Amino acid sequence: MLATVTLATPPAVLMRILVIEDDADAASYLVKGLKETGYVVDHAKDGRDGMVQAMTDGYDAMIIDRMLPFADGLKIVGAMRASGIKTPVLILSALGHVDDRVKGLKAGGDDYLVKPYAFSELLARLEAMLRRGVGPQVETKLRVADMTMDLLARTVVRAGKDIDLQPREFQLLEYLMRNAGHVVTRTMLLEHVWDYHFDPQTNVIDVHISRLRQKIDRGFEPALLHTVRGSGYCLRGPEPVDPAE
Repeated sequence: MLATVTLATPPAVLMRILVIEDDADAASYLVKGLKETGYVVDHAKDGRDGMVQAMTDGYDAMIIDRMLPFADGLKIVGAMRASGIKTPVLILSALGHVDDRVKGLKAGGDDYLVKPYAFSELLARLEAMLRRGVGPQVETKLRVADMTMDLLARTVVRAGKDIDLQPREFQLLEYLMRNAGHVVTRTMLLEHVWDYHFDPQTNVIDVHISRLRQKIDRGFEPALLHTVRGSGYCLRGPEPVDPAE
């Protein structure tokens, strides 16, 4: 069962993985397992969509099926490398001959796993790629005004005081801090914090924002979490004072 398979060292920092897989069942199994392990996962269902998402260079690692409609997996990897994108890539393929594996690695893949595979082995290979550090460097601390979030220790401190957050509140605050100074819409929060690609028509966001505001703003000055009427929410510190004024 997927729920019983975990990494030896689960990711302490939220890491974003792109899965490009056209087989619906295989993709569902893989995405579900990665999310249960603690990764943030995006999925592209064919080579065309995969090419667009892969070229954004916003991922810590990618898992790419070799045989895809519209664009072969090796073509996607080759285009990434030609554009200077160094994100580590694990290639999945039913083609398991030595020549096939060599082609995958020469195309720019960092590892090559033959189908069918054991999920535990895929996780171990993914962890090894991330540990080698060939992908983008991951921040371990975020700061907005006098509030600091330690992504490794999973702690939040404001003005020297510890703030106790539930897991979802921590994830919500992390997303807001990563986008500090910018308006974050409800749709963005649903997709990136709750992994919903539709609006469930509930007040789940309002409830969590209210709880988070009570914890990070109550008893502190100035308020950091602001509601932007008709748009969403914005986490921002006080405007700097011009000494010339």
